[in-house]
Amino acid sequence: MELKKHLDFRKVFAILYSVIFAIYIIVGLQPAEAANYKVDAKLEIPSIGLDSNVTALALEDHRLDTPDTIVGSYAGAKNKTLLIGHSTTVFSELNKMRVGDTIVYNGKTYRVISRIFKAKEEIRMTELLREEKNDTLVLMTCAGELLEGSDATHRLIVTAERD
Repeated sequence: MELKKHLDFRKVFAILYSVIFAIYIIVGLQPAEAANYKVDAKLEIPSIGLDSNVTALALEDHRLDTPDTIVGSYAGAKNKTLLIGHSTTVFSELNKMRVGDTIVYNGKTYRVISRIFKAKEEIRMTELLREEKNDTLVLMTCAGELLEGSDATHRLIVTAERD
């Protein structure tokens, strides 16, 4: 009888340990919480059900670090704001956007005027961020084949102008 109790304890312990380990792995592999970012704006895209906080980004060593779970913004030129996010989290549905869709950014309404896929090496940030006559948003996320280091071969670029 003692041996049977001992074996039952081992089974219970093994199951409990497996469950705790699985929870640790699942939670441990999640991106950093949005609470870690300073919220500077709000982005809403009704057509894809997106409602996200936005944090301002600073250019560091000629690069912008994309936040894990919310949208990052960079206003590098007059009337132009770049909004970036991961295609695996906040911008996972961005590929479903169409010309004419509405975007609400910081309470202002914008209308999508273009949607393109472009090879990563063909993107020129100076062109992407050049000054515009009209208030313009550029939303960008990874697309195409996945590469090492959480990158991809292409970018999806959605451009919208203020109504």
